[in-house]
Amino acid sequence: MKSVAVIGDFDTVTGFQLGGLKEGRIVKTNQEAENALDELIENKISIIIITEKIAGNIREFIDKKIGSDLLPMIIEIPDKSGSSEMDSDPMGELIKRVIGVEMVK
Repeated sequence: MKSVAVIGDFDTVTGFQLGGLKEGRIVKTNQEAENALDELIENKISIIIITEKIAGNIREFIDKKIGSDLLPMIIEIPDKSGSSEMDSDPMGELIKRVIGVEMVK
């Protein structure tokens, strides 16, 4: 598996690329986001960083593609407009998926 990639808006992807990340997909529509995710999974990227807004828009697609697999890891980050209010805790779900234990506050 290859390393890390990011899916997001222009500013998010450009910021990661300026920080040294080579793999990035700038997306504007849900279809572009789904295609980018498919491509990165096919290229065996092990960690995919995606903005919360985009991930929220394609949540069902992500769940269908990833399921309970450990890889690729999907890490959701806020975009330039800040964190969104989420019903679920993606980091908590990631920890539960990886180690099999739910972290309680």
